[in-house]
Amino acid sequence: MNPEEMPKEKEVFSYQCDICKKSLSCKGNLTVHKRIHAGGKQYHCDVCGKSFLRKSSLTSHKYIHTGEKSYHFNICDKSFIVRSKLTSHELTHTNERPYHCDIYGKSFSYKSGISYNKSTHTGEKSYHFNICGKSFTVKSNLTSHKLTHTNDRPYQCNICGKSFYHRSGLNYHKSIHTREKQYQCNICGMAFSHKRKLSQHEATHTRDNPYPCDISVIAVYTPKCIDTGEKPYYCDISGKSFSVEQY
Repeated sequence: MNPEEMPKEKEVFSYQCDICKKSLSCKGNLTVHKRIHAGGKQYHCDVCGKSFLRKSSLTSHKYIHTGEKSYHFNICDKSFIVRSKLTSHELTHTNERPYHCDIYGKSFSYKSGISYNKSTHTGEKSYHFNICGKSFTVKSNLTSHKLTHTNDRPYQCNICGKSFYHRSGLNYHKSIHTREKQYQCNICGMAFSHKRKLSQHEATHTRDNPYPCDISVIAVYTPKCIDTGEKPYYCDISGKSFSVEQY
């Protein structure tokens, strides 16, 4: 039989919490789970004060402050903060999907894919936040949302010090520091990372405003309007509408 066609072994949850009756797959997970009931997050970050149930979670968290990614993958040169992320990423190269959903028959490279897939079919939002009443389909979205209430921004840029709620926000921000500015103004030499920004800048030299009005001098561009084509600004002298506000 082809290994890919072999039935997937179901995970056995034989360790039950005597407080809430939740079942877990191993004794270690049960021990950690019971700390939730005891209110004990005994591992504290000495940088930001955040606390964790597991020592391994604290160790992973500390890399957020340092930006260090110790686990490298030599095929695509990607690096990861924790080993589990590296292991999951390796599966995307081999196309191996060891996590099988016995309800819908799909398989996934990541264990979280099973929960997410079920929620997309059922629409169930099992993760609730009791402060604002919002609910989420996956736990990671709930965790991210909680940060907006505490104003805790754990992901800090080691170049300029700016902080973010999400790692994705930090990664995008860092690209601003490292992105090559290949579009250069041939009048003053100023460089830009986007051609559109260069065109906007060049208009300040040539006075070639793409939205002509005799009383306009400076155009303040609104990215949202550029993307949607919306023209909310109206000139009562020329009768024209614009995507930017004129001064």
